[in-house]
Amino acid sequence: MTLTLESLPGSSGYLDIYPERKMYYFKNPYVLGLTVVAGIGGLLFGYDTGVISGALLYIKDDFEAVRNSSFLQETIVSMALLGAIAGAAAGGWINDVYGRKKATLLADVVFVLGAVVMAAAPDPYILIAGRFLVGIGVGVASVTAPVYIAESSPSEIRGGLVSTNVLMITGGQFLSYLINLAFTQVPGTWRWMLGVSGVPAVIQFACMLFLPESPRWLFMKGDKSKAISVLSKIYDFPRLEDEIDYLSSQLEEERRKVKNISYLDVFKAKEIRLAFLAGAGLQAFQQFTGINTVMYYSPTIVQMAGFHSNELALLLSLIIAAMNAAGTVLGIYLIDHVGRKKLAISSLSGVIVSLAILSGAFFVGQSGSTNGLDGWIAVIGLALYIAFFAPGMGPVPWTVNSEIYPEAYRGICSGMSATVNWVSNLIVAQTFLSLAEVAGTGPTFLILAGIAVLAVLFVVMYVPETQGLTFEEVERIWKERAWGRDSNTESLLG
Repeated sequence: MTLTLESLPGSSGYLDIYPERKMYYFKNPYVLGLTVVAGIGGLLFGYDTGVISGALLYIKDDFEAVRNSSFLQETIVSMALLGAIAGAAAGGWINDVYGRKKATLLADVVFVLGAVVMAAAPDPYILIAGRFLVGIGVGVASVTAPVYIAESSPSEIRGGLVSTNVLMITGGQFLSYLINLAFTQVPGTWRWMLGVSGVPAVIQFACMLFLPESPRWLFMKGDKSKAISVLSKIYDFPRLEDEIDYLSSQLEEERRKVKNISYLDVFKAKEIRLAFLAGAGLQAFQQFTGINTVMYYSPTIVQMAGFHSNELALLLSLIIAAMNAAGTVLGIYLIDHVGRKKLAISSLSGVIVSLAILSGAFFVGQSGSTNGLDGWIAVIGLALYIAFFAPGMGPVPWTVNSEIYPEAYRGICSGMSATVNWVSNLIVAQTFLSLAEVAGTGPTFLILAGIAVLAVLFVVMYVPETQGLTFEEVERIWKERAWGRDSNTESLLG
């Protein structure tokens, strides 16, 4: 069979010709198993970002220095983010050189080491070191899991499978709230909260030993026999033949073109710059539209709205975390049916409305004549925010970043864009309360709404639709954007 653009495995044209070869989310247990095991990295990501809010209450009880120092409290929280920045920055290179599987195993080892250090920390400074180690593990995992899943997925269900990793992130955040509640009456409360996070990493390490390397990475490194062995478990014959033929021609050619990719190479080729702009921009807007403001500070926001009971604030926050996880399940379905771009735009539109409601609630509350109605409006605004954000801007940035880069650049660009996400996360986490104190809570949410408007414009202008496309078809999009439609002689990789 001669492979043309229309007959590329996984492309819309290919599946029109051979509809019986189309894959579905639950059709292949092997692919789903790969996704779930790789997604444990997302679970660690979510758990680590959520657990510290509850643990910090008890860390302050044990360490007077922490209780008396806001700087130490902020450092304990943010050190994991700094570690994640370092891990994500190095993770792309580790993925490209050593493979997705070894990167995952390394992340697990570092995470477990960090969990043990945190649980046994005799003073806040050792605890901070443990938080940094855990952050490195999370950073590497945040790069590796989406890429590993995407490269092992049929293109028609790639979005849903990569979004499963985001479900694991939101599920990890929800789990962290439950674990916090479970250990409140146990001696050594915070040590258990932080230490138990090492258990999923051990499970992932053990499972990953029996799972294969990404077939596309194996092709890239010239290990065709192992790659075919993996692909034979993913695809039925005869689609398997088409996948092997196409990957053989495309990836071996790409491997000859590009031997070693550096960070500077990303900015030398126009098409790669455009792809990185789209990917990194989505990651930045995911954070600057306020998601982790809501996840980190939802109890504080609820109390700002007039609900001063700690128990009620935590309960409402738990409900918000559950909504976040449930919304991601919806996103898994929508991302391969509605498309990445449409889903992002509709999600951001709802976010803008929700943030406007939140802002209005706090503006009205300042008048002092609402009899508590503004508090409930703020809670409704929070709930709407999660309902709109979770199915769209939750999974879309991670999915798009796993599929928009050429194979030779996929690890390093995914690492760089994940680093942008973590840096943006850190900026938002460190500035929200201070900005709310200086400008007021209402104006702060209005600023976030304005950023969401910019995000809509960014998606419309710079993010292509990649639903159902092969990696090679996505590369063609960037080539055409960079050089025009009649530029077939231009090298895709620079």
